[in-house]
Amino acid sequence: MKKFPPDLPETNSDPLDPVELSKSTERTISARLRNPNHADPISHFFNIFPDVDTPSLLSHSCETLAQLNFLTTELACKLEGSNRSLALSIQQLAVIGELLVKRALDNVDPPEETPDSQPTTQH
Repeated sequence: MKKFPPDLPETNSDPLDPVELSKSTERTISARLRNPNHADPISHFFNIFPDVDTPSLLSHSCETLAQLNFLTTELACKLEGSNRSLALSIQQLAVIGELLVKRALDNVDPPEETPDSQPTTQH
């Protein structure tokens, strides 16, 4: 018995036109570059509370970069050729950023030394 795929509902929504999207983005970026005092439109959507401590900011940054590392690695596994190389380059930048943030976090809040963490000597 043959199975037929279900009929997908027709959608009336048009996909975003990349050319129009690019033009809109270019206008916004150009305005920002011409006048550095012009408000950054992205800052109206997301905001970080001003009283968040530095270790928390660094921890969240590190986790975000680790997620970016994972996602780009997963993407690279599904790609071939120059697209794979591009995804792996982005992944490498995420790893470098993660290492830098981890070092900054260690500088701000050094890990505690515990007696158990010292190497054991065997005779």
